[in-house]
Amino acid sequence: MRKKPCLTACSVVFVSASRALGPGLWHPVGRQGVYLKTLYVMDPLDKIDVAGDSTYMLMLEGCRRGGEVAWCTPMDLFALTGRCHARCQRVEVSDEAPYFHSELAEDRDLSEFDVIWLRKDPPFDIAYVFSTYMLDLVAEGTLVLNDPASIRDANEKMVALRFPDFVPTTLVTADIDRAMSWAANVPGKVVLKPWDGNGGRGVLVTQHGDGNMRSMLELLTDEGRTHILLQHYIPEISQGDKRIILIDGVARGWMNRVPGEDDHRGNMHVGATVQATELSDRDREICDAIGPWLKESGLLFVGIDTIGQFMTEINVTSPTGIQEINRLMGTALESELTDAVERKLSALRRGEAP
Repeated sequence: MRKKPCLTACSVVFVSASRALGPGLWHPVGRQGVYLKTLYVMDPLDKIDVAGDSTYMLMLEGCRRGGEVAWCTPMDLFALTGRCHARCQRVEVSDEAPYFHSELAEDRDLSEFDVIWLRKDPPFDIAYVFSTYMLDLVAEGTLVLNDPASIRDANEKMVALRFPDFVPTTLVTADIDRAMSWAANVPGKVVLKPWDGNGGRGVLVTQHGDGNMRSMLELLTDEGRTHILLQHYIPEISQGDKRIILIDGVARGWMNRVPGEDDHRGNMHVGATVQATELSDRDREICDAIGPWLKESGLLFVGIDTIGQFMTEINVTSPTGIQEINRLMGTALESELTDAVERKLSALRRGEAP
């Protein structure tokens, strides 16, 4: 397992201006901090919707601060003699079309970078898991976010169950008869979810007496070969599914996503609309409970989902919502995140836990 960075093993690489000051010294760039060399392991640039993408905002902020920004896909990663490398491209990012201007790809040892963001969108399949194994091989002086070991340990549906006081009553099973029996004793509707889904994919609502329930279970469990989640339906979903962004364990932005009239899911890409909202006392209680664990686990950028009194997911792979929340709250979450990264690197340089 990749160890947390420490001062004695630190090998952060800065630009030549920084080297001129001596190894390991900060090179200020205006009032906004330090020159950072950042690599994003992500989906191809032509798949990015700049109107709503959060990774785009982080890359744009890096370029605004005068840093080096590069990108690659998980398939561009390779390991040689126990060190992780990538076929990657430097890119200039702007807020005007064509938005991205990439240089020619080149092979680079990832220890050349100060920060590596794993921002590949789910599904969280074995290829995603394997990319975290590759990033475990990055030299200890480079900060990898979110922490790859923590990403693979924190499946977004399952990890919420570690906080049973905050989640709806849940059954996880591959047994169709067990699922049918459990649903028969639930007062009202139940929600069926694949454990590895994202964006509302495969989420179904049913109830005891529904003649299609067994067929739904057969499909989702692949005839009893795959586990799924069954949860009590939360009627407050009609009022919205709240997304809360936590930065280093602290809630910093939030919005409400209201399902469309013809869909029960509070996901923007299936038609949910976003609205300004406030955190409830329960939301704050949930954030206070999970925040220390997120910070300790190296999960710097996290989005949790709450409906009514319950938390339904902890999104750690590639959470979204920066642009929508910025518009609704007048924030600049990409700037706050970059500030948080700089603080972690500063702590690293001082020999403190990042």
